[in-house]
Amino acid sequence: MEMGYCELRNRLQIACVLGAIISLSSPVTYGAKILVVPIDGSHWINMKILIEELKNHGHNITALYSSKAWYIKESPDLYQSITVQLQGGTTKFDDSRGIQHFLDKLLTTLRHGLTPWAFILVQNEMISFLREWHLWAGAFITRIFEDEKLLKQLEETNFDLVLTDPALGIGSMLAHYLKAPLVYNVRWITRGEAHFLFAPSPLSYIPLLGSHLTDKMNFLQRVQNVLQHFLELFISEFFIHPIYNEACRRYLGTDIDIKTVLLQADVWLMRVDFVFEFPRPTMPNIVYIGGFQCKSPKPLPVGLERFVQTSGKYGIIVMSLGSLVNSLPLDITMKIAEAFAQVPQKVIWRHNGKIPPNIANNTLLAKWIPQNDLLGHPKTQAFVAHGGTNGIYEAIYHGVPVVGLPLFYDQFDNLIRLKVRGAAKIVDAATMQSLDLLQALNEVINNASYRVNMQKLSSLHRDQLESPMRRAVFWIEYVARHRGAAHLRSEFYRLPWYTYYCVDVLALLLSVFLIAAMLIVLILKRFCSVVGKKKQKTQ
Repeated sequence: MEMGYCELRNRLQIACVLGAIISLSSPVTYGAKILVVPIDGSHWINMKILIEELKNHGHNITALYSSKAWYIKESPDLYQSITVQLQGGTTKFDDSRGIQHFLDKLLTTLRHGLTPWAFILVQNEMISFLREWHLWAGAFITRIFEDEKLLKQLEETNFDLVLTDPALGIGSMLAHYLKAPLVYNVRWITRGEAHFLFAPSPLSYIPLLGSHLTDKMNFLQRVQNVLQHFLELFISEFFIHPIYNEACRRYLGTDIDIKTVLLQADVWLMRVDFVFEFPRPTMPNIVYIGGFQCKSPKPLPVGLERFVQTSGKYGIIVMSLGSLVNSLPLDITMKIAEAFAQVPQKVIWRHNGKIPPNIANNTLLAKWIPQNDLLGHPKTQAFVAHGGTNGIYEAIYHGVPVVGLPLFYDQFDNLIRLKVRGAAKIVDAATMQSLDLLQALNEVINNASYRVNMQKLSSLHRDQLESPMRRAVFWIEYVARHRGAAHLRSEFYRLPWYTYYCVDVLALLLSVFLIAAMLIVLILKRFCSVVGKKKQKTQ
């Protein structure tokens, strides 16, 4: 009996020691309370995928969004909803028609190419569009911070962290107000590509998104890149940031501005993979999760699979312009339909506008398509896309070459990054003829190098120690466990610009140099004067 008791005690001690070792070697995971402040459209698509994974890990998600949201809807099984009521007619972005109207004007302006006058008109349209978008965000912020009941509810919940997309400043301002740790799911901030806010970004080899340049720039291209950088700063300082700065001073403190608020994020989950992006300097609190939304393909619906199988040996072409663009102007749509009618492949085209009258029998139009599953289908030969990052990374993941029809913002640059790697062809949607698209399709499909190059990118992208999604979830949990990650943030955000660039140090050194030079000149003049007087006395 005594031996049995001793043996049991020894086993319990061993179990306790093993349990302690396991608990020390494994991070503690618990159900964190996470406030998600998303952005609508394609940004919501990838944020929702991240929310689903966080939910699977046992975290409690609360999503705060506008009553005017286009795609974000209540989903009690996935997250609790806090819907902020906005009055109708706040801006033209109360629905997605604002983006469609902007796109139509942009394509009309560029119909005859990018002339100097067209460039000026395009920049004016872009500034107007951005300002309207951020004015909408400003109205949203005002509605949140003027609602004392809502603020009290958020404070009492005591969230472990805020997860947001900083393309709009709403979530960042809320995190600052709630004094909660902050994590970004990010590619853009309020004024442009996120790296440029706080990571070293030499303009000699890092092209701005929107410049249509690569990392190999000649002198004139570097001039263009620098000028575009100053233009971007001008737009942000005079048209965008004042909207947020006024709100910051009113609700967060008179000494707070939007740049300070944005820089207080603990971890930046950057939707970038250097298989696709040009190499550049980075920072310790940037975690790269490009392609985290990509998944293995699921079986297609029966009707769609039947259509795909009718393609025989030629396979299929998939076309989609993303979640924000329902359709292109009818004349451009007809040119696309004419090109599709001349290829031997079957075509599955996500289209939600007027049906072109010249649509051919080989083309299936659908308001929605399972894009990831289609790109992962073995019969898919090419992807006709606008160049949004979600679609680009899915194409890379599945190794499908791309024919690009870029429309606005970073889409041109995304496709240029694929083009220089030999995995894509680009066609100008505004000026193209049906023959241009047809030739691009034939080259991408029939020239094996495009598929080989894209499959090489796919192999590199997949060959990682851990998946981008697993990396994203780990760092979100890391910030929640440690109530932030201040040790990863540099002191940059505390420094005024003249300190960051050492202008004060250079001014001091220049002053010392000038004073020393003046003293040397005076001493030499004095020496020469004394020597001259001695010569005169000698004579």
